[in-house]
Amino acid sequence: MPLIQDSLDSLPHIDGDLSPSTRSQVSALLAAELPPDYTSTPHPLLPDPLPPRFSPFIDSEFERISSKQPLTAIDTTRYEALEAPPPTSPKSDERSPELLESWRETLRRAYATSTHLSIRLQNLALLESFGKNAWLIGNSQLEEILRGLEKELVETKERVEEVNKERYESQEGVRGEMEGLEASWRASVGRLVEVEVAAEEMRMEILERRRQGAT
Repeated sequence: MPLIQDSLDSLPHIDGDLSPSTRSQVSALLAAELPPDYTSTPHPLLPDPLPPRFSPFIDSEFERISSKQPLTAIDTTRYEALEAPPPTSPKSDERSPELLESWRETLRRAYATSTHLSIRLQNLALLESFGKNAWLIGNSQLEEILRGLEKELVETKERVEEVNKERYESQEGVRGEMEGLEASWRASVGRLVEVEVAAEEMRMEILERRRQGAT
């Protein structure tokens, strides 16, 4: 889509349509006047675009995407099924402290999983109790928005039809005057051409007589 656009007035109800050959000639003349990159070059009066500024987090995300790294923003392993570590003994705290730490980590993950499942059950209960009404209310609001948009569309179409009707009536009202002015212009141009031809013939006749008088 060209970035440089002009709006030209026309009289579509008075002026006739161009023939294919005339249209191709006009397009060729316009293409010869335009630079090759006119469709992608911004207008010289437009200011230079501002450089993009993103937060460090967004910059890091761009780097991750450019390097094709997977997204690891949410750790889903805490919600997976847990496996119990090896059993402990009364002296495992001293002999195998890493075993005790693994049990603590498993308990922390178990608490997180239990909390997640509890909240999920609460949400499901709320959805069962109020989800239907919320869904119906949401549909009603969407239908109201749709009716408003449809009404606005109808009003816009009516305004467009009124503008087109006014344009047609105004152009039809001056059709006779425009055609008379065009005929007068053509006649004036024709007379001007006749005068120029007569003046050229007279100039050539004067030159011819001068040559004959010189001989």
